[in-house]
Amino acid sequence: MPQSFIYLDINDNKAVITYLKAGEERAFDAVYRYYFSRLCGFCSQYVNEQEEIEEIVQETMMWLWENRCSLMEDLTLKTLLFTIVKNKALNRLSHFEIKRRVHQEIVEKYESEFDNPDFYLSNELFRLYEEALKQLPAEFREAYDMNRNQHLTHKEIAEKLNVSPQTVNYRIGQALKLLRIALKDYLPLFILCFGTDFLKKLY
Repeated sequence: MPQSFIYLDINDNKAVITYLKAGEERAFDAVYRYYFSRLCGFCSQYVNEQEEIEEIVQETMMWLWENRCSLMEDLTLKTLLFTIVKNKALNRLSHFEIKRRVHQEIVEKYESEFDNPDFYLSNELFRLYEEALKQLPAEFREAYDMNRNQHLTHKEIAEKLNVSPQTVNYRIGQALKLLRIALKDYLPLFILCFGTDFLKKLY
C-alpha cells in the first residue's frame, strides 16, 4: 500500500520536530535533503577535506535520527544542527592536532633506533596490516576498502551497496576499531616506515 502524502513546511520548526519524534522517515528525508548541502558549506569553514566534511554532516544527521525522541518542540532545529556540526568540526581539528603531536614524538623517539628501516621490516609490517584486514568481517572490509583505498564518500558507498549512509558509517567505524586493536603494538613502527600518512587508514 503506498504511503500517504504529508505536507511539510521545512520552516515550520514545531511541525518538523513533531514528525521526527513520531518516527516519520519522510520528514527526516526532507530535513536531510534540505540541510545537507547547507551544513557541508558551513562545515567547510572549519574543515578542508570534503570527505571529512561529509562524514561530520552524516554523523550529525544520524545523531538527529537516533535522538529524535528527545527533541523538544520549542527547540530550533536549524540552530541545533549547525551547532552540532560546528562542535564536531572543532573537536575533529583538536583531535587530529593532538594525535599529530603525539605521533611526531613517537617518530622522533624511534628514529634514533631505526635510522633506515630495512626492506624486510617494511614488508613484515605490511603483511601484518594485510592479515588484520583479512580478519575483518566481509562487509566491514568492503566498506573500509571503498572508503580508504577507493576514496569514495560514505554517500557514494551507500549508493553502491544499496544500504543507508548510517550503515556505511557503522561498518567503517567498526573496521577502524578492529584494525587499531590488531595493530596497536606496531603503530610506532608503521609510522616510522610509512610516515604519518598511514594513520589516515586507521583514523
